Amino acid sequence: MSSSTPCTTAAINITPLLKKLHKPETHGLAIAEDISAAFALIFEENRLSNIQAATFLTLLSTTSRDKDANVIAACAARMRDAASLMDLQQLQTIIHQRARTEGAYYGGLCDIVGTGGSPVQTYNISTTASLIASSFLLMSKHGNRAQTSVSGAADILSSIAPTPPNLLASNAENIPTIYENSNYAFLFAPNFHPGMRFAAPLRREMGIRTIFNLLGPLAHPIDELIEARVVGVTETSLGATFAQALAISSKQKPPGRRKAMVVCARAGLDEISCEGVTDCWMLYEAEDGQIGIRQFTLEPEHFGFSTHPLTAIRGGNAPKDNAMILMQMLRGELNQDDPILQVVLMNAAAMLVVSGACEAQSSHMGAGDDGSVIQEKGPGGGRWKEGVRRARWAVQSGAALKSLRAFIEISNSFGGK
Repeated sequence: MSSSTPCTTAAINITPLLKKLHKPETHGLAIAEDISAAFALIFEENRLSNIQAATFLTLLSTTSRDKDANVIAACAARMRDAASLMDLQQLQTIIHQRARTEGAYYGGLCDIVGTGGSPVQTYNISTTASLIASSFLLMSKHGNRAQTSVSGAADILSSIAPTPPNLLASNAENIPTIYENSNYAFLFAPNFHPGMRFAAPLRREMGIRTIFNLLGPLAHPIDELIEARVVGVTETSLGATFAQALAISSKQKPPGRRKAMVVCARAGLDEISCEGVTDCWMLYEAEDGQIGIRQFTLEPEHFGFSTHPLTAIRGGNAPKDNAMILMQMLRGELNQDDPILQVVLMNAAAMLVVSGACEAQSSHMGAGDDGSVIQEKGPGGGRWKEGVRRARWAVQSGAALKSLRAFIEISNSFGGK
């Protein structure tokens, strides 16, 4: 990654690309590399005029080029390139020293994140699932404040009482130290994508969804060290596209560290749904080393649960309400039949399955665990019920709460830094 520094050079004219995108007979000829090169200019001050930048983003949308897997992968790569510089070698050394390996999980960083934009307001499922999964995995949750929902990932974490984590301290400089002391880190997007300050005013003035609304899950600033991820989308048509984009982005990674699953609930959620069917696209490594995509569906019964209506997982009316539910859950105070608890366990289980941790033949997680592994495999070959067993243990044993407290403590140790 290269550091992002303000650019004061003259604006670049992309009129030839705009003309190509504008004409129906030529917009398909605009290659991903040229589109991503123009996209990258938005992260530098005064490189594109507001008129050209807005026209460019609009044309990507109207031509559906922003839903092209090659374009998405290329633009996400440019966004990562513009992220804050980080000492990856130091971080890699720390991850190796932590040696959080189990089953087919090799100890790399993991993320569970969605594109957002769902018309259904629900509790902060993926954020809570990431905390539970951090009892087993090194979680690297990439997120931001709410854009279209009541409570975003940063909002719920900032509302934890009495002492929330210091999200401003979770930055490129401090991340290695955080992972020395915690299995969990929240990568607050504004800390890692300084170039977005040039894009933010443009996005506000445009007031419409653009390719930016799709790139967050693929623009993880430590993508090189991500071993496994679960990515949610709200449109079924985007499922295969995102899986293809992830396959393209993962080609340079070593075998065993290219794990991913894209999920889209037919109810309109960018998470695994408690209401009914969730479409899934899972990456797998073929014998020839190529990355394939396996498509299947999941339902609550595959995790050992009954269905619940989406109204049952709405959560509170403000981030502080959801933060209260979060702490009640991690303290083991929610009823085992609580729909919010169950949908969180399902999504945490998915992260554990995708990581490979559930492939272990035995488990000795500590008090309350007899070492038995649920061998049953469901759709896609995943041990979804074993994932739930592990996720439930993380809550009941207090391991998830311990993980959150470790992150809170280390993040606050930096003060305002």
